[in-house]
Amino acid sequence: MFLRSSAHALLRVRIQQLPRGLIRCHGSRWSHYRAVIFEESGVLLPDPHSTATDWEAQNCIPAGTIQQALLSGGENSPSRRYSRGELTAVEFLQELGQQCFEIADVRVPVDSFLWDLIRAEMIKQLPTMAEAAQCVRAEGLKTALLSNSSSLGKGGRFLALDRRHFDVVVESHQEGIHWPDPGIYRLCLERLGVQPQESIVLDSSSHNLEAAAQLGMKTVKVDDPEAALKELETHLGFPLRGFVPYTRSVGPGMEIPKDQLQKYLENVLGAHPTGPLELQQFDHGESTRSFLVKFGDRLLVLKKEKEPPDSPSPSGPAVPKEYSTLGSPFYVMELCPGRVHRDVSLPALPPHQRQARYRAMSHILARIHSVDLRAAGLQDLGEHGNYIQQQVETWTKQYRAVETHIIPAMERLIQWLPLHFPESQKTTLVHGDFRMDHLVFHPDRPEVLAVLGWKFAALGDPFSDLANSCMAYFLPPHFSARRGLRKCDLRQLGVPTAEEYSQMYCGHMGVELPENWNFYMAFAFFRLAVALQGRHQRCAAGSPAPGDSSPQDAEFVAELAWEFAIKEGFRVFESLPPTKLLARHSSTWAGRGPFPSRSYSTWPCPVPKVPLVIPPVSLLGMAQDLHCKLENTVGLSEFSAQRTPRALPEPQAERARTKAEALVAVQAVDQGSQVSGAEHLHSADPSLVLPLDLSSTSG
Repeated sequence: MFLRSSAHALLRVRIQQLPRGLIRCHGSRWSHYRAVIFEESGVLLPDPHSTATDWEAQNCIPAGTIQQALLSGGENSPSRRYSRGELTAVEFLQELGQQCFEIADVRVPVDSFLWDLIRAEMIKQLPTMAEAAQCVRAEGLKTALLSNSSSLGKGGRFLALDRRHFDVVVESHQEGIHWPDPGIYRLCLERLGVQPQESIVLDSSSHNLEAAAQLGMKTVKVDDPEAALKELETHLGFPLRGFVPYTRSVGPGMEIPKDQLQKYLENVLGAHPTGPLELQQFDHGESTRSFLVKFGDRLLVLKKEKEPPDSPSPSGPAVPKEYSTLGSPFYVMELCPGRVHRDVSLPALPPHQRQARYRAMSHILARIHSVDLRAAGLQDLGEHGNYIQQQVETWTKQYRAVETHIIPAMERLIQWLPLHFPESQKTTLVHGDFRMDHLVFHPDRPEVLAVLGWKFAALGDPFSDLANSCMAYFLPPHFSARRGLRKCDLRQLGVPTAEEYSQMYCGHMGVELPENWNFYMAFAFFRLAVALQGRHQRCAAGSPAPGDSSPQDAEFVAELAWEFAIKEGFRVFESLPPTKLLARHSSTWAGRGPFPSRSYSTWPCPVPKVPLVIPPVSLLGMAQDLHCKLENTVGLSEFSAQRTPRALPEPQAERARTKAEALVAVQAVDQGSQVSGAEHLHSADPSLVLPLDLSSTSG
């Protein structure tokens, strides 16, 4: 321990000469162990004791000089005083050199010995142990770092470690506890929140390990780092080498038949590696299971669908997948190493670098939308010019399939969206789920290396992709389903506003935002609400999975979608000339969309769309009239004893009420509503705002 302390001292003096980024750590899972504790001396850093004799012989220093100098003085030796923080690194090296001179009667360049030794050994040992710690955290276990002397005199740190790499860092000299006092381990366990039998401690000191074992902790002695790691792997049950960011061991119930996959890859790739195929699981992914496949010297990514091949999915024209080999659809891609940002506020980057990432994001989206479909062989990926209509119909059917309760905003949107389809749509390749965490960035530059998540790829309206990537601006930062930027100080964060980001994209494409942009935002949030409702339905059905949401998540997002629908309605209302507002038609036609509904009309044929004629100020009266009609029709009011209420069975009665309310809102904000105007703007016949047969319980 004393010799390691001297090594630490020199390293503190010259640590700035090491390349930054050399020291990293991450994570773990499985077995009954919940935490791994790394002791700094001799574990993360090498122990120079075994090579001191060789160095002394090579430099004509009497054998044993360095060890004798470190051990002399007992508790008052320079090593012990330094470990307690009583000496700075420079003072310690000076006293150690003086001790060696008195013992050997020659000048001993202790700084040269320690620096040369650690520089050579650290290159081998530190990355190995750091990678092991990363694997531990990736599996879900906690990690702790114990240090007996990490102070540069009266301040500063020894290792240039980001504290996020360890769940707990305990520095004995700051706590006033020194090895082999078991109190240092009790403190560490308390901060980790684990029991002694749930932890493993690695140390090179037998005395320290004895103290840990007395508490019931599992111990691993680190004489040979490679042997120690093999022992640790045996205890934990997963490998501690070959770490790839965002991966962990394949979890229970997620296994893939390796033999079948290996045969498939050998046939497809025409390669026959000598080693066995290895699998790891990525620790993210919503509707797919993602795996890292090590196939010989190739690193591949396999995405395996959760649902069986015949399950309904609103994915439109599906990306071609295999499924007979593994029993469910899957596809294989090349691994692209890089950086994936899960948080749209980009906290891992300094503020001045964040806008460039958003600019790169807008640029790659423009590149996707500029792909030559014929040259890329994608002209048959889907129909041209009918994308929004198909999507609304498909997602509506999907919503009905996973519906667990009435969400009023969703009922309104299902009625509103078909009435407001864009008159014309440009057709390009669309990603279908374009957002920040589906991009792989270069580790150091604002450059997108790859785009993930192509499940919903199709030929469609490019503005739907742009709207999808803008949703983050309106979601809260801690929203459980997807992190956002709502109410964040974007200027302080260095993140462009939604308008600035959209203009970046438009600049790349040479276009302007459409005037009905709010429709695209409403549509994007409608799709997200359906997806969240699907997750909730799966959880309610007893099939919970990572990323499942609560019913409130879908309701919240549906309300956001409806807010954009209202904005679009008022935009249309304010843009109409006064003469249009006074137009009158004798009709209560509500429009015929692709969904079952009832409508009444005095027109013998479909009525052309007419502009909004009921101003917002009349909404209150309309709602009151509607409520009165519902009370009399659905049986909501109190009836006398002689009269039996005609109540609809639930949830049909609630759906009927909700649909009626939805149609009022549709009329109030709708540019295409077919309700006629009255003699003046502030009167409204209730019959004109209730194009719904409340006597029926269907649809």
